[in-house]
Amino acid sequence: MSTSISIQDKKTFINWFLTNYQLKKRESVWILNYLINHESLLSNVHFIREAKFCPRGMIISAQCSDEVPFRFYKDHIVTTDAEKSFHDIRLNRHEPIYIQLSFKNSHQSIEYNAVLEDNPFLPDDFFITKKEKQLAKEFLNYTLFEAEKRQLLKQIDHALDNQDKKMFNELTNKLNQLKYSYDASRHITDND
Repeated sequence: MSTSISIQDKKTFINWFLTNYQLKKRESVWILNYLINHESLLSNVHFIREAKFCPRGMIISAQCSDEVPFRFYKDHIVTTDAEKSFHDIRLNRHEPIYIQLSFKNSHQSIEYNAVLEDNPFLPDDFFITKKEKQLAKEFLNYTLFEAEKRQLLKQIDHALDNQDKKMFNELTNKLNQLKYSYDASRHITDND
């Protein structure tokens, strides 16, 4: 983890959260209250985003959230049974538990961001989809194409100003080749 959040800060945050949000499952309230009252457990609690990637993660949702009410992930097992999760927390109190809280405008919450830690289990490509990579590649190719085209057009104008027919022909051939290459690369990309 990149930062260490104090137990007192976690307690303060959980109290704030329980005071300001109604949870979709009452068992979630029990779990959070249990954590507040057991510092040895709270020291192993990490508030993160995307708990589904963690070896032992939990999603707890408030009524104002569109997320699932409750999920518990342990290795490759997923359950919506909060009681089973509670027993796992109690029995494995020295193992880290990663909690994602889902509530309206959670990304903008100063209180939540104060206790939020980096999720060390996120896949490297989590934030970038294949489509986004493809769009970035297309944008880069377009930008390079436009820059080269502008440069050639400037040189063509200069050749015209100087009435240099040979240079004009060379540059227009280069411009045509550039356009052809760019169009061909776009066609290949469209077929992928």
